[in-house]
Amino acid sequence: MREDGPQQEKGEVLAVFTTTGAHAHAHLRGLSARCQSLHCHARRRVLRPLRENHALAASRGWNAPTKRAFQRTHLWIRAVKMPFMTKPLFFLLCLVVTGECRRHGHRVRRWTGTVESQNHGTSLTKKPPDVTKSRKTKTEHLLKVDDHDFTMRPAFGGPAIPVGVDVQVESLDSISEVDMDFTMTLYLRHYWKDERLSFRSSTNKSMTFDGRLVKKIWVPDVFFVHSKRSFIHDTTTDNIMLRVFPDGHVLYSLRVTVTAACNMDFSRFPLDTQTCTLELESYAYTDEDLMLYWKSGDESLSIDDRISLSQFLIQKFHTTSRLAFYSSTGWYNRLYINFTLRRHIFFFLLQTYFPATLMVMLSWVSFWIDRRAVPARVSLGITTVLTMSTIITGVNASMPRVSYIKAVDIYLWVSFVFVFLSVLEYAAVNYLSTVHDRRERKMRERARSQSLPCTCGISQTRTMTMLDGTYSEADTNSLAGYTEDPVVPEEEQEELHEVPEKPEHMVVHLSVSSESTTTKKKKTIRALNIIQNTHAIDKYSRMIFPGSYIFFNLIYWSVYC
Repeated sequence: MREDGPQQEKGEVLAVFTTTGAHAHAHLRGLSARCQSLHCHARRRVLRPLRENHALAASRGWNAPTKRAFQRTHLWIRAVKMPFMTKPLFFLLCLVVTGECRRHGHRVRRWTGTVESQNHGTSLTKKPPDVTKSRKTKTEHLLKVDDHDFTMRPAFGGPAIPVGVDVQVESLDSISEVDMDFTMTLYLRHYWKDERLSFRSSTNKSMTFDGRLVKKIWVPDVFFVHSKRSFIHDTTTDNIMLRVFPDGHVLYSLRVTVTAACNMDFSRFPLDTQTCTLELESYAYTDEDLMLYWKSGDESLSIDDRISLSQFLIQKFHTTSRLAFYSSTGWYNRLYINFTLRRHIFFFLLQTYFPATLMVMLSWVSFWIDRRAVPARVSLGITTVLTMSTIITGVNASMPRVSYIKAVDIYLWVSFVFVFLSVLEYAAVNYLSTVHDRRERKMRERARSQSLPCTCGISQTRTMTMLDGTYSEADTNSLAGYTEDPVVPEEEQEELHEVPEKPEHMVVHLSVSSESTTTKKKKTIRALNIIQNTHAIDKYSRMIFPGSYIFFNLIYWSVYC
């Protein structure tokens, strides 16, 4: 039993030397307890070395537990029978293990933030570090999210919490006349104070978080009034920023694209100016719980100088605020973003006004075409009418179906009336020409039925000069049937040859009897008046139509510009 005891203790000493850190103390204490059960002859052998080791431990400055463990271990080493070179090696290993234990204890004390000073027997405490920089502190613990009920607004039961708002307009994407709405992308920022989120910070620096913390705290429930569609951008993550200051002030910012309705007045379209409004309001909290206001007045709204639209010129951005009343819930604070847009006219001049004016001018060409060229004048009139109808249809297709007349409608429909009147003018000229031809045929038939020879050069002849140079060959041939084989007496042939011919006149000699001269003369003058009127319609139309259209344009542009 004596021999088994030392061998077992030797194995435990080896286990102590292979163990580091805080476990070494436990092994050393167990080892010293086993040393006490050694036999009496071993104890007598270690009395003198114990005194020497005690002096060595005091000189090294070890603490009491380490000193006692070292002394007991050294006693057992002296008691056990070992070779001569093995004892110094075990002694060195024991020193190494003891040093590792002291360093491990120092690291534990430094991690907890306290350092024990061995100089002059005094202890110094370092300045507490910033808790916001601690690696072990969680955001929920720092802001005390779990300690409060954030379903309630700050200062619940007290006065209304003020929430400041400012907006930065990133882009004005589109304006739709058909849907009567606009699309805008903006940065919406909220400012308020929540003392439940306050924390201690020696540097007075804020903490910034993303959208994941927003779901755990209270934020204002601002929405866009009269919005059709809106969304928060989520590329690459949700575009939400939350910044908390040590005193509890909070900045909540998000990037939103919203499509909202805009009541437009098209009575002066396309020479109009539109004013659209984006409205912000709290959905649940009345003015008794939440006071929504512009943080810096008109300076709370800022826009990018590079914003531009293809059809509009942005004239003005400004902010307003007032109360809105709902009969079932009460009064709410409402904020307004107002912007004024003026439409560019050049696009509509090229696409609408110039083509309509050219079609009207093209319809006037028919006034210079011969009235007997029926296909030319009819096709020209129909082409201009159909073109004007196409222009009117194209303009109305891109506009809402409003029940009032627009400025562009007035111009296009007046132009359409001018084109249509040019077609009616030719219809009137053609009708009067047909009536004239019919009367001429009746006169020739009546003259033949009465057997009244038509001779040129007799004494009873009445010579009449018709219009100078305004008749075509068809007009001359229409009267040629009166004297196909004229009979001229010999005594008057010389007088006929002596009268010089005038190429610019068409002279017709009608030989009638003395008793019917007055009646025939009245009918001929009436027929000639009809011929003169058909030519006068085209002649006067060449001046009346352009003059009237120019006068209309002067009045139109002076009123709407």
